[in-house]
Amino acid sequence: MKNWRKKAPLKKTGNRHFKHFKGGYRQSGTRAKILKMKPGADTTLKKVFATIGVPDKKPFTPDRFQIKALNAIESGDCLVTAPTGAGKTWVAIKAVARIFENGGRAWYASPLKALTNAKYTEFSAVFGDSNLGILTGDRRENPDAPIIIGTTEILRNQLYDAMHRGEILETDFVVLDEAHFLGDEDRGVVWEEIMIYLPSRIPLLMLSATIGNAHQIAAWLAQIRNKKCHIVAEKKRPVPLQPLFLHPSGTILPLVTPHSHNRKKTRLHKKVQAYLNMPKPPLLAPPHKLPQFGKILRVLDKYNLLPAIFFLKSRADCDNALDLCTSKMRRDPTRHANLNNRIDVLTSGNAYLDKHRQLKYLAENAVGAHHSGQLPAWKLVLETLMQEGLLKAIFATSTVAAGVNFPARTIVLSNSDRFNGRDFLPLTSTEFHQMTGRAGRRGMDRIGFAIALPGKYMDIRLMAELSTAPPSAIFSQIKINFSMVLNLLLSHTPDQITDLLAHSFAAFLMMRNRHSTVSKQKSAETRQYLENDFRRHLNFLRATYFVTDDGVLTDDGRWTSQLRVDQPLMIAEGFRLRLFPESDPVLLSAIIAAFVNEREMNSQFEQGHLPENLEDAFYKIKRNLRPFVQKMYKQGFAIRVLYMRPAAAMYAWASGQSWEETLAIAEMAEGDLAMLIFRSADNLRHIQALAHVFPEAAATAKQAVKLILKYPVVMDYDNNEE
Repeated sequence: MKNWRKKAPLKKTGNRHFKHFKGGYRQSGTRAKILKMKPGADTTLKKVFATIGVPDKKPFTPDRFQIKALNAIESGDCLVTAPTGAGKTWVAIKAVARIFENGGRAWYASPLKALTNAKYTEFSAVFGDSNLGILTGDRRENPDAPIIIGTTEILRNQLYDAMHRGEILETDFVVLDEAHFLGDEDRGVVWEEIMIYLPSRIPLLMLSATIGNAHQIAAWLAQIRNKKCHIVAEKKRPVPLQPLFLHPSGTILPLVTPHSHNRKKTRLHKKVQAYLNMPKPPLLAPPHKLPQFGKILRVLDKYNLLPAIFFLKSRADCDNALDLCTSKMRRDPTRHANLNNRIDVLTSGNAYLDKHRQLKYLAENAVGAHHSGQLPAWKLVLETLMQEGLLKAIFATSTVAAGVNFPARTIVLSNSDRFNGRDFLPLTSTEFHQMTGRAGRRGMDRIGFAIALPGKYMDIRLMAELSTAPPSAIFSQIKINFSMVLNLLLSHTPDQITDLLAHSFAAFLMMRNRHSTVSKQKSAETRQYLENDFRRHLNFLRATYFVTDDGVLTDDGRWTSQLRVDQPLMIAEGFRLRLFPESDPVLLSAIIAAFVNEREMNSQFEQGHLPENLEDAFYKIKRNLRPFVQKMYKQGFAIRVLYMRPAAAMYAWASGQSWEETLAIAEMAEGDLAMLIFRSADNLRHIQALAHVFPEAAATAKQAVKLILKYPVVMDYDNNEE
């Protein structure tokens, strides 16, 4: 086989074909007019803009939903759904404090490392560093502390370990933040596993954005955990939101008519409707070009709508937007001086940050680009400046909407769809409300704004509908994988696992309508599908001697279960065949990077440009794993292609080449390279756990982690692994 993975045919992606797109541009081939932008606002907005300002300072008083949630967790589990910024974390802190004061232990799980780090800082201010630990793929500090802040994957792994050892998870209370991730296509399975495996004796507090089927989630949890799950819902935003539309002339219009939320159908403002009905509406920019963001900022500045977060469709657009912010705006000398002083403080002593290519935009225009293509340290500078109110605008991808405390007075939407890693799909109401949840800073704003920009990838009517739409429902994303099967077999028989899968949220949803024959049939099909997929994985594990015919893990199966990584069987087979360079940390980190990489890459190198030992090790792995790969492929399991380029980049980085040289070899954005390094380090840590079977490889993996986690990928890392 030339490639290990058969390429799927290209798909049309979501709403990127606009002939039928009801609120987008009608691209008929004729040139549309680009208007000269002059700041203006519809007269009906005069009263709205008059409410802009900072609310009066008042002593903090908990909202009713916060008190209700604290009381509810005393008698069962609790699902709190509330808009972004409503104060869900306050509930968690008070609930954890109550456990802590009574001598108990608590676990706070969040989906993102950045959010976990932020919560760690927030909780430290309340409970003190000595009482707090943090566990992520990159940080392991004070793991025996009574209060642990960590990622959901770490909590799930601890549940696996507790079930295997027949022990009780050492905590008395669990908080699952961003619980709507239960419906995330890629990671929702982790949330669902936690909810299924968590002992019912441990109270569960779930914090979520508003979701449309909270009652179904609560009923499912009550069924599988044999205890009541209270729902505490808060629909009111802490800061009211005003949806707006920016006409290409520079005039700000209301997006919808007043009181649209009281109507059965959202009504566009008549002037917006008139714009959409034009045969050739004027544009903000020529097709495939970005608008002059500096001119848009001048409009927002005139009406006191800054700071703003612009959500753009790609990382390149975010970077390119900075060059389009040249229009002069009002400059407050004091604020500008404060900004530059803070920039000096945040970048001092860091040669990488001090010479960052985007530093001039930050210092001169108070604007920045924030996306996953950048290093964590630079993103932290932007987040800090934005939180301190020193920036006028941030251009960001939609990833900022989830998990980063990044408030602004206004958010600006340039497209009505979102890339999920594979396709462009229309925004759901939950995604829309999560993004607009950043508009209006609690305690700093009396009102927030969401502005829709007309453009090729913008459905204005959809934006209007989403502005008044109820939250969307979320559904089960449970799926079987080899790591799950291996870890469950540590403590369960195959029959017990099939019973466990019957407790899935997917099976529950299908069973809800007991009077529907179709529903019962679908429920049976769902349960059968999960069971069949489990058996398919189990049979492959038997055929490859990770599991006995009786469904018990072999010795190889037991140590492979500790490889809680994306490709556990591939890496395990490599170790079984002694293919990995177990005594060379540079080579080991390079080979592991090839297994971690998910991107299709150009692996062509000029002859003589690759180290000979790397070539030998890489092709030895590919050649000797091919029979195992073919077995997996024939059974329908997904296989990733191994590319040389990520291995070559990691080899260069681990062997001491500069960041710039490594980037040139990697041919990827620095944030993507940093993520490759972080994930490789995480895989290497799992190899460290195999010290009882492969002591030399485990020791080498520990050395490899130290080699690759260094400046500028990490800025303050002591590398003292326990």
